Amino acid sequence: MGVDPAGGSVVVAGHYGLFALAPDGTLVPRQDPPETAGPDLMGFTVAGPRTFLASGHPAPDDAGTPNPVGLVRSTDAGTTWEPVSLQGQVDFHSLDAAGTSVVGLDATRGLLMVSSDGGRTWQERAALDALDIAVDPSDGTRVLATTENGVAASQDGGSTFRSVTGSPLLAFVSWAGDGAVYGIGPDGTVHASTDRGATWQRRAGTESPPQAITAEPGGRLTIVTNDGIHRSTDGGATLARIA
Repeated sequence: MGVDPAGGSVVVAGHYGLFALAPDGTLVPRQDPPETAGPDLMGFTVAGPRTFLASGHPAPDDAGTPNPVGLVRSTDAGTTWEPVSLQGQVDFHSLDAAGTSVVGLDATRGLLMVSSDGGRTWQERAALDALDIAVDPSDGTRVLATTENGVAASQDGGSTFRSVTGSPLLAFVSWAGDGAVYGIGPDGTVHASTDRGATWQRRAGTESPPQAITAEPGGRLTIVTNDGIHRSTDGGATLARIA
C-alpha cells in the first residue's frame, strides 16, 4: 500500500492486482480492463508520481510472464506493468524506495537486497527474518524491519541490523516523510516514533489483524485489516473505519 503523489490517492496492492481507494472507501481496480484479475502483488511500493514498483506472481491468465515476476514497474499508475529485473528469480514480499534506492526482502531466501539504480541491478545484504521493511525517505541507508523480536534497525543500507531496545512487536511499518514512523502490531495496535524508530509510543488500535499500513506527513494513516479499512488524521491517536 502507498500514496500516489500524483493526486494523493491511496493505492492498495493485493493478490488480484492494484486498487485505488475511492473517497467513499471502495476499492477501484487499476488494471485494464478492470474486470480482469491483475498480477499477484506480494511486494509493492510507490516510487514517484504514477510510478510504482512491485513483485510477486503473474495474473492467472498470464502464461507468458516468468514466475516469480522479479521486479516490475508501472509508469501509468498501475494500469500496466513492465519487467525491470530478476524475472523468474526473486519474489520480494516487501519493497520500499527512497529516490533511486530500492530495498527488497527476498521471501524465498530471507535476504535483504538493495539497488541504487531504481531496481535494475542489485546487491545482496543481510540475511533477515522479517515481515516488513521500510526505508527512511530522507536517508536511504536507514532501514527498519519488523521481526519476531521487535523492530530491527540498519544504518548502513541493510548490511547489518540491530534490535531496537524496548521496541514493540510490529507487523508492518511506514515512514511518514516528515521524520515520523508508524507501525502496527499483529494485534492491530498502532505505535508511533518521532525519533526515526529509536523509541515508540502506543496509540489506538483496530479490532482485526492488519494487512498493511501507510503513513503520510501530518499523522495521516491508512490501515487495511482483515475486515476493513481504517483512517487516522492524528497520528494514530484515534481511528475511524472508512470501509
